[in-house]
Amino acid sequence: PIGWCAVAPRSDYIALERSRILRPVDEQPVWSVSCLFVRRDIRRQGVASKLLSAAVEFAGKQGAKIVEGYPVEPSNERMPDPFLWHGVPSAFKAAGFQEVLRRSKSRPIMRYLVGNSMR
Repeated sequence: PIGWCAVAPRSDYIALERSRILRPVDEQPVWSVSCLFVRRDIRRQGVASKLLSAAVEFAGKQGAKIVEGYPVEPSNERMPDPFLWHGVPSAFKAAGFQEVLRRSKSRPIMRYLVGNSMR
């Protein structure tokens, strides 16, 4: 595989429920992108945004109205790969997500409204 993306109802991700930084934005039911990774030699070719678009499409077919992502804002260009497994904001923006809240300098909460693109 050249990449992967995990998406499921937020309630399936127990760690999100314990996070102070990534606690729910509101009472809306959301699906969450918990993992996004692209093989190093394929990066910077738009694969991440295509994976995110596919995740939104899949979640929408399952009834999701909102898909959230929790990318990491790189502190520099050479951030180690293990710290980027949530994706980066630019990939989410390219897929039509918009930042809705930031409780931490490095962790924006981004959303895509299914069926009503936020673009």
